[in-house]
Amino acid sequence: MKRTILILLMLFPLFMYAQEDTLVRFSKGAIKGLKEGNCAVFKGIPYAKPPVGQLRFRAPKAHQSWADTLDCTKFGSISAQYNSQKKAVNGSEDCLSLNVYQPLKSGLKLPVVVWIHGGGMTGGSGSGENGHSFSDQDSIVTVTINYRLGVMGFLYLGDVESSFQSSGNNAILDCIMALKWIKENIESFGGDAQRVTIMGQSAGAKLVSALNVTPLAKGLFQQIIAQSGSVQCIRDKTTAKAIRTRVLKQLGLHKPAELLNLSTDQLLAAQDAVCGGAKGTNYFGPVEDGFVFTSDPYAYFMNQPKENKRFLIGTNKFESTLFINMDKRLYRPDRKVLKDWFGLNFRYILKSYQKERKKYRADSAAKEILTQYMYTLHSYRLANAAASLDYPLWVYRFDYSPNRKGATHGGEMPYVWSVAGKKSATAVEFELAKDVHKAWSEFIKGRSPGQIGSANWMPYEKDSRAIMIIDTKSEMRTGEPRFNDVNYPSAGFISGK
Repeated sequence: MKRTILILLMLFPLFMYAQEDTLVRFSKGAIKGLKEGNCAVFKGIPYAKPPVGQLRFRAPKAHQSWADTLDCTKFGSISAQYNSQKKAVNGSEDCLSLNVYQPLKSGLKLPVVVWIHGGGMTGGSGSGENGHSFSDQDSIVTVTINYRLGVMGFLYLGDVESSFQSSGNNAILDCIMALKWIKENIESFGGDAQRVTIMGQSAGAKLVSALNVTPLAKGLFQQIIAQSGSVQCIRDKTTAKAIRTRVLKQLGLHKPAELLNLSTDQLLAAQDAVCGGAKGTNYFGPVEDGFVFTSDPYAYFMNQPKENKRFLIGTNKFESTLFINMDKRLYRPDRKVLKDWFGLNFRYILKSYQKERKKYRADSAAKEILTQYMYTLHSYRLANAAASLDYPLWVYRFDYSPNRKGATHGGEMPYVWSVAGKKSATAVEFELAKDVHKAWSEFIKGRSPGQIGSANWMPYEKDSRAIMIIDTKSEMRTGEPRFNDVNYPSAGFISGK
C-alpha cells in the first residue's frame, strides 16, 4: 500500500503536467501548448519554412502542413545574432516562428495584438516580452514573432540575380508572412482576424511603420502602435549597397555573390565589425526596391485610398540619452561622429547642434538635437501625415524617469507591459503602470485610450495637435510647434557610393 502511494506521489507532477496540456487544431495541423496562468500558450509555432539552404537570402515560403501533433511548449530558436561580448553567434538562421498567448474563458473573436520586437534590426526576439501581460489581464490574444535580422534579413542582393530580389526586405516579408498566418489561423486561438493591432518599439516601431507603407501588407492589420520609430528605417539602394560594401571589405571580398555561401559566424562577425556598436543601429533596415517599397514612404501613404486604420504614436522626452551614454563622442558631436551615425545626413544635425550650442551647454544641446533627429522628427511626420488624412490618432510623449531627468529610449516599456506586479515599483510607478497599460489595452480593443491619471487623452488632429504628456502628473498639451527640418530626408541614414 505504501509503495502504491509512493508511486502515485511520484507520478502526481506528471498528472498535473498532463492536465496543463492544451491542444489546438488549425489549417496546418494540431499543436500542443501549455496552460500558464489565465491563458494557453503555444510557443515556437513555425509560420514559414526554415530560411536555409535554397531559401537562404530569399523570400519566406509558407510552412507545409504536418501529420502528427506538434509540440509547441518551448520557444523556437531566436534569429541568428552576434554577441559582441562573447564574440559568438546566438540563435539560428532557422528562426521563423511565433508564439500565441490565448486567454482562457474569455470567449471568441477577441482583439489581437502582434508584437514586433526591437533591437536595432540586428538583435532581439519575440520571446523578449511577456505576452501574459495583455492576454491574462485584458483578454487580448497576444502574438510575438521572430524575423530575420541584420545581413540575413536586410542584406541587399537584388543585383546578384533575380531570385534575390527581395533580400533587402526579407525581414519585412517575414513579418508579412506571420501576419498572413495570423489572418488565416488566429480564430482557432479565439482571436478576431479583423481586429489586429501591430505594435513595436524602436526597430519594431520602424518595421510596424514600414508595414503601413508597403502594398504587400494591405488588409493584414487595422491598428498601429509605433513607440519611438517611424519610416526612417527605409533606405535607398545606394545606401543598402554601401553597407554591403562595408561587409565585403571587412571580409576581404569584392563580389556580392561571394557572400552567399559564407557561414553564419563569418557573416555576423563581419556585420558586428561594420556596425561598430550603437551607431550601427542605423545601418540595416528595409530597402526601397521598387517591389516591397515602391516610392518615398510618405508619398505612398498620402496617395493611397484611406483605409480603416487607427494609430497610436509616441516618443520619450530624451530618447538620445541612452545612445549618448553608449557612444560618449555624442556628448560633443562633431562631423565625424555624426557622419558615423547619420551618413550624409550629418550636415543637418551638425548645423542644428551648432545653433543650439550657442544657447545651451554642449551635452544639453546634444541631448535635445539628437533626440529630435533620431526619433521626434520622424514620429511627428508620420503623425502629421495620418492626421492630415483624418485617421483616428493618439500621440504621446513619455516623460517619467525614476531619476527625474526625463525618460530615455525605451523608458515607457515597463509601463506599457505593466510594471505593476514588480516588487521594485514605487506607489507612483504602480499607478502610472496601471494607467499606461490600460490606455494601450483600450486602444487595442478599438476604443479611445481613455485617461492617464486625471488627464483625458484627446485625439491628435491636424488643427489641435493634442499630445498626452505622460508623467506622474500627466497632462494634455495642444497647439505646440513640433520640430521638423524640412530639408531632412525621410531616411534616417544615407550613404554615398
